Amino acid sequence: MKKLVLETTAPFQGLPELVAYEEGLFEKEGLAIEWVDREAADKSTDVNVNSPKGLDPFSSHGLMLEQGKADMYNACEWGNYCRVQDTQVGSRQVGRRGIVTYAAIAVRPDSPVYTAQQLAGRTVGVPFYFGTHYLALHLLEGFMPRDQIRLCRVPNGSRHRFDAMMRGEVEATTLTEPYVTLAEKNGCRLVCEAFYHGTEVASDRVDGETYAAFNRAVREAVRRINADKRAYLRYFIDYHRAKDPEIRALSVDDLRASRIVVCDPAPIPLEEMQRTYDWLKSWGMLEATATPTELVNLEVQHRAHSMAAE
Repeated sequence: MKKLVLETTAPFQGLPELVAYEEGLFEKEGLAIEWVDREAADKSTDVNVNSPKGLDPFSSHGLMLEQGKADMYNACEWGNYCRVQDTQVGSRQVGRRGIVTYAAIAVRPDSPVYTAQQLAGRTVGVPFYFGTHYLALHLLEGFMPRDQIRLCRVPNGSRHRFDAMMRGEVEATTLTEPYVTLAEKNGCRLVCEAFYHGTEVASDRVDGETYAAFNRAVREAVRRINADKRAYLRYFIDYHRAKDPEIRALSVDDLRASRIVVCDPAPIPLEEMQRTYDWLKSWGMLEATATPTELVNLEVQHRAHSMAAE
């Protein structure tokens, strides 16, 4: 067995990995998986922090890999471009993960906001460097000029963002499942929603053969999830069961299977890689990167995904 240390992942961003782990699929591929917690300690809200400038991209995702305590992690694709630009240990993206994450921008039941256009100039709480930060930019710039988008810092973890919104600290915030469902049960409105990709980031300790074995296990998990999505909805409740009584009170009947979208892990298409790079540049990010191919280990990506598909 080859040991592979992964940073912890929640179902909304890593369901296939969790299924592969619990159902012994990694072991069948000769991998002994260990998990290491990477959760950030700072859960404060600051409406005066309006961009990721000066913030640590490794406050959560990538924290353990940068310290040499993990071999891989997965996170949103946009954030991972930024992280591997700033890595001190030579980490690189090696391909897209198996889940396409669903998220939404929500407002309180008493909010005067009914459409995304009405968020112009209003505080939208996002966790900077996390997927819903970038998703909020993509969504909102379709409804208003960029200078009318007013993002502010709220913690990673939808529970904390939901609470900040319900306390009135921000007008709106981004949520992932199962907190989108919880928000709806509490009468909140979803003003816009979308799916987004994530990628796997690996240290130089992960070669093509190891990542191919990892992806074969994930591909089988994807097949099982797609065969019966309802059977895997429990993960979204069980993951939070011990710490969150409101989520514990949900049933699988409350959740929508249509919000679970999984597909085989795959290389990042070059044309999409370039568009993502150009878009991040347009927002003042990736200033130290000359080309997007600097941010991906193309050799490991190609070898691993070719082997996994055989």
